[in-house]
Amino acid sequence: MPYVNIKITREGATASQKARLIEGVTRLLSDVLDKNPATTFVVIDEVAMEDWGIGGLPVAEYRKTLARGRA
Repeated sequence: MPYVNIKITREGATASQKARLIEGVTRLLSDVLDKNPATTFVVIDEVAMEDWGIGGLPVAEYRKTLARGRA
């Protein structure tokens, strides 16, 4: 029974967007792994972006750097 855990940042993902993520992952498991969609579990965890890092910077700082054009 496949289990997928998706992590997204708490930035206002709507219920509709989350449903589309679940649908996409389920379709992927069905098409790639030939798994019955009814046997797949997809969990979406919303996490604070302060807990994430990219290139040695917290995500919030990294995005500020991108906004200033210095990626």
